[in-house]
Amino acid sequence: MTEELNQTTQDNDEEMSFAELFEMEENNTVVNVGDVTIGTIIGTVDDYVLVDVGDKAESYIAKSEFQLDDDIQFNVGDTFEVFVERRKDEGGLLLSREKAIAIKVWEDIAKIQEEDGTIEGKVENRVKGGMSVNIGVPAFLPYSQIDLRPVKDLDALIGESFDFKILKFNRKRNNVVISRRAILEEARSKLREKMRSVLEEGQIIKGAITNITDYGLFIDMGGMDGLCHITDLSWGRVSHPAKLYKVGQELEVKVLKYDKDHDRVSLGVKQLKADPWATVAERFPISEKTVGKVVSITDYGVFVELEEGVEGLIHVSEMTWSKKPRHPSKMVAVGDELEIMVLNIEPETKRISLGMKQLLPNPWDLVTDNYPVGSVIEGKVKNITDFGIFIGIEEGIDGLIHVSDLSWTERIKHPSEKYSKGETIQAVVLKIDKEHERFSLGIKQLEPDPWQAAYNNFPSGTIIEGKITNVTDFGVFVQLEEGIEGLVHVSEISKDKVKTPVGMYEVGDTLKAIVINVSAKDRKIGLSIKTLEEDGEEGAAENYAKKKEEAEAAAPSTFGDLLKAAAADDNAEESSEEK
Repeated sequence: MTEELNQTTQDNDEEMSFAELFEMEENNTVVNVGDVTIGTIIGTVDDYVLVDVGDKAESYIAKSEFQLDDDIQFNVGDTFEVFVERRKDEGGLLLSREKAIAIKVWEDIAKIQEEDGTIEGKVENRVKGGMSVNIGVPAFLPYSQIDLRPVKDLDALIGESFDFKILKFNRKRNNVVISRRAILEEARSKLREKMRSVLEEGQIIKGAITNITDYGLFIDMGGMDGLCHITDLSWGRVSHPAKLYKVGQELEVKVLKYDKDHDRVSLGVKQLKADPWATVAERFPISEKTVGKVVSITDYGVFVELEEGVEGLIHVSEMTWSKKPRHPSKMVAVGDELEIMVLNIEPETKRISLGMKQLLPNPWDLVTDNYPVGSVIEGKVKNITDFGIFIGIEEGIDGLIHVSDLSWTERIKHPSEKYSKGETIQAVVLKIDKEHERFSLGIKQLEPDPWQAAYNNFPSGTIIEGKITNVTDFGVFVQLEEGIEGLVHVSEISKDKVKTPVGMYEVGDTLKAIVINVSAKDRKIGLSIKTLEEDGEEGAAENYAKKKEEAEAAAPSTFGDLLKAAAADDNAEESSEEK
């Protein structure tokens, strides 16, 4: 009994000793689940690394978990931190290099935010509202926190590394918001303070263009932005700053004005050079020839650059001798180099008038020699108006045939009744007015004036017989020959008073009358039925013949008679004035 008890006690002691020994071994383990501990590489197998953390058995970690470790060689004996996730059922530990790094990063994030420090990160890709940045854990970089100004090409940032500030983080949600702008603003603030202490008006500094607008350039001078207005970019005309400059371009500028209270700086580029307009009259004398490049074309003319900052205008009227010049764009193009003449300079208003036609012969200087009065020319009808026809004679010279010079006898209401545009016709040169650049032509002058012949063919006292061509309230028109008409005035129809001949005569009827007056100058022949009826044909003719003889006898026949008659008229006028 005693032996059995002793045996039982011994067995119990052995069992207790074994349990205690097992428990002791468990408690003496230096690695606990959830800890971050040091691991040592003791070997590699394919894509895995064999790691010893001082536990009962070694553990494997995939090499892919070391992608955040720069230049790792996986040499035996290398050490690094690992995270103990759990114990495996089959023995050993499940370790993670990535989670160890993450835990370390979160600790660093908390410390960096607390101390207002910075952390380096690599921009990985674009996400909604900003960029994703790897700082050991994924972090969110909002668009507004990327730079001091909006970034146009966000894709260019991918793969780049920068320092960032921690704005806020939540470890449970794995959420970190970072900022690069905060770092840039701090640096800019320091530079601004430095710039304030050294910036002065008249100073020449270098800067980088940060923005381009319609009205000028914004230039970063190093911590402070200044504005270079479009009017201060060049002594010449600038249509838009973007045509001359690009964002990011560096250039020298002069400080024109500095408002320290509001940190406003006005800058200038053109002020780095002397004003070319101050001595422009010396370099481009009036009436001298010069060469320039076409920089702009408008409806009213062409702007030509004579040198940097100096432009002149060739008005459309100074481009050609033609009275109706074509649109400037039909004659020159932007970029063309032209030989021109300086017509006028106004340095105060920065205006130069230029001319092209002055270098070409004026066709009106030769027109009198080429087309003497009385000569016959031939040309095409260029234009038809109510008052006449324009004929193209040569480049820059048109001639006008007035409607009154189209025919001796025809009544033409509108020239388009007889002529059409493009038709080739002949005409006689009547008059050339070089001063006013007028060229008068006539078509009817190609033939003799029929009224001059009518003056001789129908002298006063001639009995005529012709057909009635028109009947009006004031008289009857009678055709004497082709193109020649005479008028029987209503007072010459009958000795009895006639109110109107309308109804008494018909067009086409034959009518006999006597010529009572003829005027080739006024192109009028007066006829009378009343005189013919009162005196008869023979008596009327004799009376007019007698009157004509008396008038011719009374007229001065010699040059002396003419002088005496003129003197007598002068004496009569003087006597009349004295009375």
